[in-house]
Amino acid sequence: MRGVKTIENSKNTNSKYRAPTGRVIRVVNKGYGDAGASWKKKSLKGFTAESGSPSEDIDQHNSTLRQRARMLYMAAPIATSAIRTNRTNVIGCGLKLKSRINRQILGLTQEQADAWEKKAEAEFELWASRKQACDATGVNDFWALQQLTLMSWLMSGDAFVIIKRYPETPLYPYSLRLHVIEADRVSTPTNLLQPVYNTTEGKAENGNRIFDGVEIDENGAIVAYYISNRYPNSIINPADIKWTRVEAYGKLTGLPNILQIMDSERPEQYRGVSYLAQVIEPLLQMRRYTESELMAALVESFFTAFIKTESTPNDMPFNEVAPQDQVSRDPNEYEMGPGVINVMNPGEDVTFADPKRPSNGFDAFMRALCEQVGAALEIPADLLLKAFNASYSASRAALLEAWKAFKMRREWFTSDFCRPIYEIWMSEAVAKGRISAPGFFTDPIIRAAWLGSEWIGPSQGQLDPVKEITAEILAIGEGITTREQATIKLNGGHWDSNIEELARENQRLAEASPSNQAAIGGQMQMKTSEIIRSVVNQAIKEGDNDGKHS
Repeated sequence: MRGVKTIENSKNTNSKYRAPTGRVIRVVNKGYGDAGASWKKKSLKGFTAESGSPSEDIDQHNSTLRQRARMLYMAAPIATSAIRTNRTNVIGCGLKLKSRINRQILGLTQEQADAWEKKAEAEFELWASRKQACDATGVNDFWALQQLTLMSWLMSGDAFVIIKRYPETPLYPYSLRLHVIEADRVSTPTNLLQPVYNTTEGKAENGNRIFDGVEIDENGAIVAYYISNRYPNSIINPADIKWTRVEAYGKLTGLPNILQIMDSERPEQYRGVSYLAQVIEPLLQMRRYTESELMAALVESFFTAFIKTESTPNDMPFNEVAPQDQVSRDPNEYEMGPGVINVMNPGEDVTFADPKRPSNGFDAFMRALCEQVGAALEIPADLLLKAFNASYSASRAALLEAWKAFKMRREWFTSDFCRPIYEIWMSEAVAKGRISAPGFFTDPIIRAAWLGSEWIGPSQGQLDPVKEITAEILAIGEGITTREQATIKLNGGHWDSNIEELARENQRLAEASPSNQAAIGGQMQMKTSEIIRSVVNQAIKEGDNDGKHS
């Protein structure tokens, strides 16, 4: 039509406005309507994606995601590597407590603060280091529980820790016990489910909504969890499954009765998504491809002979002895294996293709897939495959990128697991009088000051220790970092403890050879300065771009 300009605008082509010239313009091609929201472009016509609520998009599919993620962890090496690499770098041998009280608010001297922190750490160690003292099942100590909870969280999307109380004993003075359960056991009771097919939503007896076992109030806050006594997929009579409603927080103490460890990706999301969810399909296909290549290579490696004969198939030619591990004696079946000899009927023949295994492109193809999977999981392919074949700079860049994700995940885990448990434990320790913390139960600011803590885990390590330690020394000299921060970063140690141990060692050295002590100290200082100058000069002169690390 003359004087009318047509422009694409999603599905709606009836929007009109009048141009300054008086022409009527029908808008059908505006903004994202000409981009990702277009329904006219051939490449997007069939792209009919539709998103629902977090419950519809996540909760209703979580059971399938969990089962597939666990299968891949057990059977797909790349998936196993992804989960265990996170466990090793996020938790390692365990996140260890370092008490960091706010002595200014508490009005303590540095000496008083140091003494209190050592006492608190010793008491916590008494509880955390004993399996029977901290684990409700008596299987793991506190640091092994960290590993277990993290792996369960990554595989299942979330993990839960039930706070229990056991009788005290002379050896175990604390009643606190932790019971880690998998995500499957938190679900909506069948009698509370909504009458809609394939839904996990329900309505509690008090009128609150339930999202896959998580009860929320009218404000959207979590108030309770529903825990089944059995696994839903276990081979049992469904009538034997019973649910227990556990309130999220104690009414008197306000402390958690149950902890949920998860990573939210959408607002109003109450259940987590498996860490492997986005890469389940490529991981499965990689497993299948690897197995097919392995089987093809294995078959090609077999030395199998086929003998044509005019005699009956049951007669053994050349006085050969039948193999002892022969699986089948059916004359219509032929076997392949190392050194197997099959006798063929007259007129029969065998032809093999020449597959050329392993394929020349196998390594490159798998590497490309691992790079895509690693990008989604925030683990570079070098780290996922544990193959560092690039330059020092490239490998270091990959490790630094991975450690951004590891540190973030460690902070999440600390916030959801370590700090809440530390607060629950400290509340019991103060209430029992084993630790003195005036004002702990009366003033929230004082309480927070006593609960200050850091959780120290494994460091990222060094590809070139000389260069990286030199960089930390230079940063300390310029006030960019502290000795304590550098110690934690480089090896996860305690600078204060190191100083005490070094003072003791230096004292013993001085007692052994007093005349040489000063000279030894001066030589060490000169040597350190020489190393720093040498490394800095080399880095400036040559750089790291093409240097290979050992």
